[in-house]
Amino acid sequence: MEETSEDLRLDTALQELPSLGLDQRALSALESRGITTVEDLLTHYPRRYEDRTRFDGFPNQPSSDPVCLRGTVTDTATRFAGRKRFFEMRVEDLDSAMNAVIVCRWFNMPFMAKVFAADQVVVLYGKPKMSGRRLVMDHPEYEIIDEDIEGDLASPHVERITPIYQLSSGISQLTLRAAVYHLLELLYDEVLPDLLPEGVVAGWCRAKAVRQAHFPEDMDQLQQARRYLALQEFTSLQLQVLKQRSDYASQGGKVHCGPGVLLDKFLEHLPFEATAAQQRSIAEIRQDLASTHPMNRLLQGDVGSGKTLVAIAAMLLVIEDGYQAALMVPTQILAEQHFLVLQKWLQPLGVRVGLRTAARKEDGFLPLMSGSEEAQILVGTHALISNQSELSNLGLAVIDEQHKFGVAQRAKLIDQGDMPDVLVMTATPIPRTLTLTAYGDLDVSLVDEMPAGRGAIITGVRDLKKTKQAADFVRQHLQQGRQAYIVYPLIEESENLTSLAATVEFEKWQKRFKGFVCALLHGRMSGEEKERVMNDFRAGKVHVLVSTTVIEVGVDVPNANMMLVFNAERFGLAQLHQLRGRIGRGEHKSYCILMVDKKKAVDSADKLKVLEESRDGFRIAEEDLKLRGPGEVLGTAQSGMPDLKMADLVLDVDLVHEARVLAEKILIEDPLLKKPQNRQLLNLLDRKKVEESAGHLS
Repeated sequence: MEETSEDLRLDTALQELPSLGLDQRALSALESRGITTVEDLLTHYPRRYEDRTRFDGFPNQPSSDPVCLRGTVTDTATRFAGRKRFFEMRVEDLDSAMNAVIVCRWFNMPFMAKVFAADQVVVLYGKPKMSGRRLVMDHPEYEIIDEDIEGDLASPHVERITPIYQLSSGISQLTLRAAVYHLLELLYDEVLPDLLPEGVVAGWCRAKAVRQAHFPEDMDQLQQARRYLALQEFTSLQLQVLKQRSDYASQGGKVHCGPGVLLDKFLEHLPFEATAAQQRSIAEIRQDLASTHPMNRLLQGDVGSGKTLVAIAAMLLVIEDGYQAALMVPTQILAEQHFLVLQKWLQPLGVRVGLRTAARKEDGFLPLMSGSEEAQILVGTHALISNQSELSNLGLAVIDEQHKFGVAQRAKLIDQGDMPDVLVMTATPIPRTLTLTAYGDLDVSLVDEMPAGRGAIITGVRDLKKTKQAADFVRQHLQQGRQAYIVYPLIEESENLTSLAATVEFEKWQKRFKGFVCALLHGRMSGEEKERVMNDFRAGKVHVLVSTTVIEVGVDVPNANMMLVFNAERFGLAQLHQLRGRIGRGEHKSYCILMVDKKKAVDSADKLKVLEESRDGFRIAEEDLKLRGPGEVLGTAQSGMPDLKMADLVLDVDLVHEARVLAEKILIEDPLLKKPQNRQLLNLLDRKKVEESAGHLS
């Protein structure tokens, strides 16, 4: 029985729709991508589009930009280059008087000989390059066009802006495109009810946006459809974070705030005065701790801005009221650094501080307990979450460099207490867009002022060929009594990567800096080895620390004012900014030299220019977001961010703000989200939560 539009529902299985032309192999291929229903297929949006109302002219020179060509196969052959076998195909532009030609090649894919035949009409997409005297495309995307459908304006494949989809083995572009096209023919607007409030985008509805996203009339309609669907996704995301914030705030908590006697003593005995930004952040946290609603706050500040001081203030307020505080950090080096700082500042106040890392447990060094009493503040790595009895009275969980922990790890620490207050910290400045999305359920305190007495940092980008000159410059500062970091991306040499490695280069630095003590530090060393090296570096016994990015956070040696970062093109801008934050922590002018392989990384100097020009972490974070995208900047698994199909956190900043306003309005009008439309919008980005949410809200 042939299906009708009246039978169509979003949860209708694709196998129940024979008119889509999907055989079992195609259905299995779609299922491997999680596409089994009408809704899945409708929201499997194209990854790009080809304007097949006009094709690019056949090129006569190489290009760094891809071109889309239509031509006719005139010859195919399997060829050999030495022992290498490859299939090549000659394609001519028979529509042109010039009879232009391009050669397509596929290496180690002999089965391609069965795919193509002479006289086929093909569409090609790829970058043309020179091979000898010939213009070639290696492994282009391709599509074989049936001549019978050419000129048919209703065809989903030609004479239009044509969608190109992400595929799995077992289904072709032609098959998938035709299936989506026929599904849209069956679709009527009521199957896709609007999720956004009525009239938000004049002249648009959800069904229209989905149709134009797959088969746009023109590029302007495509852009408008994409923005409509992006706004829908952002509004869903904002609803999730605002609902989470509301739910968390509505839970009854405990007051975890003492009178502040300890805090006043701590601030009075500091050898410097807290900055205005630190004082403002402490006041915001203090207000949260004094509330019966649990604190859920992000403390954001650039490297060296003094977030640790703010965190200590929060912990003192909590322990003064009889509770414990935990400070969880991502690395042992950082845990030990924090432990030493807290011991130095808080022991005179009688505060008991303990340390817990995987390497340091009950061996009596850096003790977990002070005497027979429990630690009031427990500093540690993820090892903190392995023994719940140590935090029997947790009132405050502080998580430093929180993006380096998984969502589950953070939750496991927090769950050890009875609704503890939570303070998460990051020295990676987060662009405003991400603050509103990934961290939208948190209140934000900003430490946007640097302490006085910090030396300037000069940053420069240099070619690897200038290593000798850079080493001579570092030696001059070593002779003046300063210390230096030499940073590499790899521990050991790799067959797959051409970057320099710390262990290999270490011996060279020992020879270059004869008369000075060099030490090696990397993540594969034991805890005791790392600790010994870092203690020697802090004490000035080691002059040059050759390291990997294990020093990225938490290392504080004011006398170290020099840093060379090799293969800097391999790092993200924000990570380089973090590394640079290890210097400039004392009174001396500091120098960060970014060594790049300019031959292999042509664009690296341009990318790194922002680090030469600015120490503004927020500007650097914005540039990093543009270059790498939110997935790499945040790490989806680490942040808990859902996948966005149409929204772009880099391009759609204005939509993020618009979505925030929309979500707030929806929650004011429907705080329990009882309307089906609002429930569906809430769960748009993660349909697994639909049943949980429905049960929770009812």
